[in-house]
Amino acid sequence: MTRGPLHMIGNAHIDAVWLWQWQEGYQEVRATFRSALDRMDEYPDYVFTADSVAYFSWIAEHDPGLFDRIRKRVAEGRFEIVGGWWVEPDCNLPGGEAFVRHALYSQRWLAEHLGVIATVGCNVDPFGHNATLPQLLSKARLDSYAFLRPQSHERELPGQKFWWESMDGSRVLAYRIPHEYCSPGGEISGHVTKALQQLPVTTEPLMVFYGVGNHGGGPTIENIESIKQLAQRDLFPTMFPSTMRRFFDEARGFDDIPVHSTELQPHAIGCYAAHSEVKRQNRLAEQLLLAAEKWATVAGVLSGTPDATAELGHAWKQVLFNQFHDIAAGTAIEPAYDDARDQLGEAKSIAARLANRSIQSIARQIDVPAEAKMVPVAVFNPHPWPVTATVELELGYPAPLRGAIAVTEGLAGRSLEMQEIRSAATANGRRRVAFVAELPALGYQLYTLRPGESAYHLGTPSRDDLVLDNGIVRVEVDPKTGWLKSLATADGPNLVPAKKKQVAHAQVIDDDTDTWSHGVRSLWKASGAFEVTRIRRLADGPVRQIVRVESAYERSTLVEEYVLDAGAESVEVRVTIDWREQLKTLKLCFPFALDDAEATHEIPYGHLVREQNREEVPSHAWVDLSGPGGGVALLNDGKYSFAVDGSVDGRPVLAMTCVRSPVYAWHDPRQLDDDGVYEYLDQGIQKFRYRLQPHAGDWRTAGVVRQAALLNQPVTPLIECFHRGPLPEQQSFASVEGPDADQVVLSVLKKDEDDNGAVVVRGYETSGREASVTIALPFLGRSVETVFRPGEVKTLVLGAAEDAPAVEVDLLEWDPNKPPPGVIR
Repeated sequence: MTRGPLHMIGNAHIDAVWLWQWQEGYQEVRATFRSALDRMDEYPDYVFTADSVAYFSWIAEHDPGLFDRIRKRVAEGRFEIVGGWWVEPDCNLPGGEAFVRHALYSQRWLAEHLGVIATVGCNVDPFGHNATLPQLLSKARLDSYAFLRPQSHERELPGQKFWWESMDGSRVLAYRIPHEYCSPGGEISGHVTKALQQLPVTTEPLMVFYGVGNHGGGPTIENIESIKQLAQRDLFPTMFPSTMRRFFDEARGFDDIPVHSTELQPHAIGCYAAHSEVKRQNRLAEQLLLAAEKWATVAGVLSGTPDATAELGHAWKQVLFNQFHDIAAGTAIEPAYDDARDQLGEAKSIAARLANRSIQSIARQIDVPAEAKMVPVAVFNPHPWPVTATVELELGYPAPLRGAIAVTEGLAGRSLEMQEIRSAATANGRRRVAFVAELPALGYQLYTLRPGESAYHLGTPSRDDLVLDNGIVRVEVDPKTGWLKSLATADGPNLVPAKKKQVAHAQVIDDDTDTWSHGVRSLWKASGAFEVTRIRRLADGPVRQIVRVESAYERSTLVEEYVLDAGAESVEVRVTIDWREQLKTLKLCFPFALDDAEATHEIPYGHLVREQNREEVPSHAWVDLSGPGGGVALLNDGKYSFAVDGSVDGRPVLAMTCVRSPVYAWHDPRQLDDDGVYEYLDQGIQKFRYRLQPHAGDWRTAGVVRQAALLNQPVTPLIECFHRGPLPEQQSFASVEGPDADQVVLSVLKKDEDDNGAVVVRGYETSGREASVTIALPFLGRSVETVFRPGEVKTLVLGAAEDAPAVEVDLLEWDPNKPPPGVIR
C-alpha cells in the first residue's frame, strides 16, 4: 500500500529560556531566522515554519534589515507563521484570560507588522493541553492544532488526527506529531523512519517535523538534501517541503475523522508543582492585571484618567513571556528565575500603579463631608456580583483614632463589629483593624470609623479551646495531628471521617524523579509526616477567630493558621512553609467523609470531572468533592498540582502538592553524583492561602467559582479624606443579572484595542448549562441581554455612541464574519 503523501515541515523549535537565559534565546532567534532565510535563497522549494510572535517582535526591534527579509518571504508564503500566540506557553497553568491575551496581542501584532495572521495553532513542546483550548483557539481564528505531548505511550487517542472539541461545541482539527519536532543536523532517514513507525498506514496526508531545535538552528543543508534523496526511495512515501496550513487543508478533506472531547494529558506531572514561587507570582500578576483593567476602564469614563491600554498590554506581555513552558513549569535553570521575578514584578508594579490611580480617581469623587475624628474608608469590589468580605485596614500614624473604634456603613448607617488584629509593623503608632463589609457588584461602599466604646485586641483571646464557629461553618482542630476533628456547615454532618485509618495531613513524599517527573504519574508514597510542635488559639473576637498550628519535619517547619471570619462560608488557612528538604515532595492531604463523591477541577475558563486514581493533575483555583448529600471545596491562591485518592474506605482523600525539591533543570537520563553540589527547587520560605468550604448540594449551588475568584482577586480598602463630590456612598458599575446570573462570571472589563472609545466585556459560563443573562453597565448607561452556551467564553464590544448596539466579537476583538483588518491575503 502506498503511504502518504508526507508533508515535511522545516522548523526550529526555539526555547527562549531553558538551560539558558532569555538573552541567549534572543540571539538564537536572530541566528536561526537568518539561517532559514539563507536556505530559502539556496533552495527555491524550501519552506520554513515558525511560531511565537514574541520572537518576531524581537527581530523587529533590533534588526530591521532581517525583519524586512522575513516580511518578504512571509508575503511569498515561504516563511510560514503558525501558533498565533506570544510564546509556546505551558498549556495547563496560565489562566483562561491569559490564553486569550496570547492570541489577542499576537494575532493583532502579526496583522499590523506582517499583514498576516496565523490560522494553525502549534504547541509542540508544552507538557499537556487543557480541555478548553479548542474554544480559545477557534475563537482566535486558529482552526487547527499541532502538538506532540502526551505521546503515544502516555495517552491513547482516537487517531493521529482528530476533531478536538470543547464543552461549548467548538472544534479544531488536531494532529499529534510523530516521534519528535526536532531532527539531527545530518541526514534524517532514521528520524523519518521512527516517525513513520508511529503513523498509521494510510493514503491520507501525513506530517513530520524536521530541523535542529530547542536551542534553535533549523533545517540544515544536509537535512534538505536528505529529503530529496529519501523521496527517491521506494520504501519511503512521497515527501516534500510543505506548510502546516497545506497539510491541514488536505487532511480535513476526509470523512470519519474521530472526535476527542477532553484534555490531552498527562506528561511531566512534576511540572504542575515545580518552582512554587514562579507559579504563585504568575497567578498574582494575572489577577492584579484583570482588576487593574476593570478600574482603569471605569475611571477613564468617570474621571477622564489617561488611557492605560498600552501600559497594560506591555505588562500582559511580560506575564505571557514568563508563561513559556520551561519557565512556568519550573524546568529552567536557576538564574532564569531571577529574570522571571523581575519581569513578573514589573507587570505587577504596573498593575498596582494603574489600579491605585484609578481607584483613587474614583474615590476622590465620593461626597465625604468633613467631620472631626472621623476616618472615611472606601472599599472597592472588583467582581460583578455583591460580595461579603472581611476588610483588613492599617491605620496611619499619627492615628486620628487612638482608642476604641466604631465602624459604620456609610456616613450614618448601621454599626458593624470591629476587631483589632496584628499590625504589619511592630512599632507604636500603627494599628490594624478588621470588619466585615457588604459590597455592591463591581463598585464601592463607603464606611466611616469613629471613636467607639470597645475594640477586641488580638492578644487577648477569652478561651483556649480549638473550636472555630461563626454560625455558618464549624471547625475543630485536633491538637495531636494539627488537622481537623470536624468540618461542617451549621446544620450539616461532620465531613471529616472517623480515624479508622489515619491519613496524615502534611505528608512528605520521597521523590527522586527529575524536574519533570518523567515516567511518573503519581507522587503518593509517603516516607514521613510533619508533627505538631505547638498549637494555640490566637483570637476569638466578633470578627475573626484564629487557631495557629506549628509543625516540623526534620529540618523543615510548617505553620497553618486556621482563620474563620464572621459571615464566612469557608475557613481560611494561612500557610507558611520553611522547606529545607531535598528530593522530596510535600503534600497537604484532606480526607473527607463523602460517599459516591465526584471530583471536579477548575481548568482555564472551565471545569472538568476527573478520576480519583491518585494521579497528579493540573487544576487552578478550586477543586471540589461532592456527593449526594453535599461536599467540600478546596480553594487556593497559587497552587496547581492536585490528586484524589478514592480508595480509602471508599471515601476520597484530596491532596494538594505544595512543594517539590528536585534539582534545577535536571533531566533524565542524567544521574546525580552522590557527592555532587546541586541547587534544589523550593528551598526556604513560601506563603500561600487555601480555604475549605463545606457545603450542601454541589459546587454550583455553593457558588464555589465565585468564592475562589474572591480569594484570588480580593477587595481593596482605601482610607480617604474629606471632599465634596458627585458620587454617592455606594455605587455599582457593572453586574450580571437575571435568573441564570450565578452561572456567568464577567471576567474582563477593558478598553478596546483599537482606541475607538469602545468598552470590551468578556465572560464565561461556569456550570456547563445554558444561561440567559443581562450584563448591566450603569457607568456607561448601558445594558446587554445575551445567552451563553454551556461553557462558552463570550466577548462583547460596546461602541462609544450610546445608541450603538453591543456587538459580539471573537477573542481578537474583531467581527468574526469579516476578514481580519490589515491582513493582505
